[in-house]
Amino acid sequence: LSNLVNSINSIVWGAPMLIAIVGVGLFLTVALKLMPIRKIGYGMSLLWQGRYPRAGSIGDISAFSALMTSLSATIGTGNIAGVATAIAIGGPGALFWMWMTALVGMATKYSEAVLAVNFREVDDTGKQIGGPMYYIKNGLRSYWRWLAVLFALFGAVAAFGIGNMVQTNSIADALDDNFGMPPLLTGVILVALVAIVLIGGIRSIALWASRLVPFMAVFYVVLGLLVLLINAGEVPAAFVTVVSSAFTGTAATGGFAGAAVWAAVRFGVARGVFSNEAGLGSAPIAHAAAQTDNPVRQGSIAMLGTFIDTIIVCSITGLAIVSTGVWTSGETGVDLAAMAFGQSLPYGNYMVAAALALFAFTTILGWSYYGEKCWQYLFGVKSIMLYRSAWVIAVFIGPWALTWKGGARGGIDFIWLLADTMNAMMALPNLIALALLAPIVVKLTGEYYALQKQRQS
Repeated sequence: LSNLVNSINSIVWGAPMLIAIVGVGLFLTVALKLMPIRKIGYGMSLLWQGRYPRAGSIGDISAFSALMTSLSATIGTGNIAGVATAIAIGGPGALFWMWMTALVGMATKYSEAVLAVNFREVDDTGKQIGGPMYYIKNGLRSYWRWLAVLFALFGAVAAFGIGNMVQTNSIADALDDNFGMPPLLTGVILVALVAIVLIGGIRSIALWASRLVPFMAVFYVVLGLLVLLINAGEVPAAFVTVVSSAFTGTAATGGFAGAAVWAAVRFGVARGVFSNEAGLGSAPIAHAAAQTDNPVRQGSIAMLGTFIDTIIVCSITGLAIVSTGVWTSGETGVDLAAMAFGQSLPYGNYMVAAALALFAFTTILGWSYYGEKCWQYLFGVKSIMLYRSAWVIAVFIGPWALTWKGGARGGIDFIWLLADTMNAMMALPNLIALALLAPIVVKLTGEYYALQKQRQS
């Protein structure tokens, strides 16, 4: 099974996919005249205002809660273990390509949210529902609807990898290594916590996300800044290493086996997408439920998710690993990140383990909603409880993957491989839709800012 998934992975994450992800993002960035980058400040102001719904807004959760729900799914193991894995395999240059993926990914995330709100529907329970399957269905001609079905199918299945078993597996691994907590106990606790939250649906998920995400992001960023401050003398050299390695590759040194430029690009882009999810089509499912009176307003908030996730949080992890020099140790994943923090801070490895557990837990909540909505698109609202039940069972199974295929390392590697592969399968239908619907995004954006300018004059 592992060999089969690895063969598929080498195809779907080959050069065509990397070109498609970066290419669509670059195309949208140019088509929007760099608006997502130019309007970061405006997006921040809208986020602050989005704590409360505007008059005439339609939706189920606040614009702020929609972003927090989106961030709960994106800020996860990818920000710690994913970044560390990318550097361990692709060298420090992988971090540079994560940055590049994020910069063009802001336009991708913006466009996804604009389309999700513009083409959303009301389901049988009276809730707003949207995402790639709905903007494909309602925005493109009927002969493209097979793409909507493919996205929903891949999304419903992929959620069990990227949003469930990868997360629970990483939590169990971190807690077992650092605190000696048995995987069985971790599984039981996670099942109880996840089940309690899922009962309340999107409003309950958004409530917990709005409380946990700001706290965990600030906690981790402060922790990382302390590491960088302690190693301040090495940070400039770390930046130089990251940029130079992105174009020249990295020679073998210490326990690092060496990596060509292609490895830096491949793993930088792949882990970047895994982390910020720009192009996957997952985040717009949450933004479609936002209380907003204009798609562009929510899109301007949505694009901040990519900036916060990769440019801020992933950079903290990557620079900590490179500046401390542990990237040459031969370690990988969360163990590498824990080594970087533990070398600089007392109990730093324990803090990383705690941060990862919190990150992963919120990711489980956010992705449960994504997978559920994909499943609902395929089988209707009455099938939701079946999906939630399967989700909770998978939460319990995830920690046991530590014993699959020759022990902990084999189990984790297989689950990461599966999640990586399913990410690409999700992205394909969404990227096609984004390219075809780009004129609508540009039109809506132009109309919005023309109206803004008219009001100011």
